[in-house]
Amino acid sequence: MDMNIVCLDLEGVLVPEIWIAFAEASGIPELKRTTRDEPDYDKLMKWRLGILKEHGLGLKEIQETIAKIDPIPGAKEFLDELRSITQVIIISDTFSQFAGPLMKKLGYPTIFCNSLEVADNGEITGFKMRVENSKYTTVKALQSIGFQTIASGDSHNDLGMIQASKAGFLFKSTEQIKKDHPELPAYETYDELMAAIKKAL
Repeated sequence: MDMNIVCLDLEGVLVPEIWIAFAEASGIPELKRTTRDEPDYDKLMKWRLGILKEHGLGLKEIQETIAKIDPIPGAKEFLDELRSITQVIIISDTFSQFAGPLMKKLGYPTIFCNSLEVADNGEITGFKMRVENSKYTTVKALQSIGFQTIASGDSHNDLGMIQASKAGFLFKSTEQIKKDHPELPAYETYDELMAAIKKAL
């Protein structure tokens, strides 16, 4: 039996982009920038933390917004079906402090993500990345212990894990990324993605 693990991105694939939702809730449009706009995640996060500080916003305010975010319609059903036929790990560059409430709504799938450094007063002072280039590094590590990976995501920071996997798919991605990577199959619906994954298993 093939030992497969499906590795999925979280934001844009299963749940809406957290920072975009927070940008809308807080009325700070600059926070809409994501890895689709700024591929350098370190740079993006430092810039975001600067804006939060400037506006006096901390973890509590972001978590209040996240509590109101629901998964993309169909995401939980897709995940439930997928987990009934194979192993699934969500690999995300988000933070455990953000992901928690969303994992509950998705039925507590396994997630590998990063963590925020938060001061006693709730100010987000920094962030700790689990590992450099986390998505790619994680699929390579899974492969090193005998798993074959099948990966899907929507953004620049998903390309490494998609390209390094035995099968990889873009999902709900941008026109630009699809144009830059015509070799990667691109899907828009969970039914299409499910069919592609089942074929690859």
